[in-house]
Amino acid sequence: MTGEQRSPEIISPVRRIGRREFDFDRQVAVMAIVNRTPNSFHDQGRTFELDHAVAAATKAVDEGADWVDIGGFAFSAAQASIGVQEEIDRVVPVISKVRGATDAVISVDTHRPEVAAAALEAGADVINDTNGLREPGMAEVAASTGACVVVTHSLGGPGRRVFRPSYTDVVAEVAGFLRERVAAVLAAGIAPDRIIIDPGHDLNKNTFHSLELTRRLEEITAIGHPTLVALSNKDFIGETLDRPQGERKEGTIAANVISILKGARILRVHDVAATVASVRMTEAVLGWRGPVAPSHNLA
Repeated sequence: MTGEQRSPEIISPVRRIGRREFDFDRQVAVMAIVNRTPNSFHDQGRTFELDHAVAAATKAVDEGADWVDIGGFAFSAAQASIGVQEEIDRVVPVISKVRGATDAVISVDTHRPEVAAAALEAGADVINDTNGLREPGMAEVAASTGACVVVTHSLGGPGRRVFRPSYTDVVAEVAGFLRERVAAVLAAGIAPDRIIIDPGHDLNKNTFHSLELTRRLEEITAIGHPTLVALSNKDFIGETLDRPQGERKEGTIAANVISILKGARILRVHDVAATVASVRMTEAVLGWRGPVAPSHNLA
């Protein structure tokens, strides 16, 4: 196709993650969020019950999600902390049941190596760590199992509140952190084609920081590893548009499409069907895929 937009240079763009293969030079993966927590910021406990969590995961795959991210520990310090075993008891049963129902990629959203190990044994493919694999033992778990990892920027990590986070240049500092953590996980024995990065929108960042990260996202994607963005229904979207939870879908889609244009290749979202449609349309406009049912003015 003519006029095709080229991707940023991505390290090992064609990757097999779990049971699925992706070409991140011309494809965007949609990751569905399933939180088995009683008070997550968007779900508010709707998927806390085991059956509800499993149903949400399988519904997301039916709606076109390539990937399901399952978590049992909310990032916010406002959430009550839970022990390692309770977190395992939350995520492992969901992972086991979802693994038996789909070939979609499954990630576990955790910063604890014990939880990651149990989740991988239950069938997860990826460790999605909002602490940037800083917990002792986490990189070793990933390296020994061959799991993929999502290395995410945050200042304090899950459950540790940072009051009025401040940056001189948020994008440069996030990029520096990600480069440093990527070097550390490479040194721990994790292969380059197992690494994904995430700048961590809203994680110890205010609305101005998250907007700047989105505006200059190409400085993050230039690091070279596939970039995941987790923008869905976040406060920076709500505050930008003055919209409460439940009314941020359009803002989320707009921010996600902008992120794709700046090099993001994995979108972590709540509203799967709407996201899949917007991603497929974006891919078609970029020349990465053709229309599904072309007929207008062709006869």
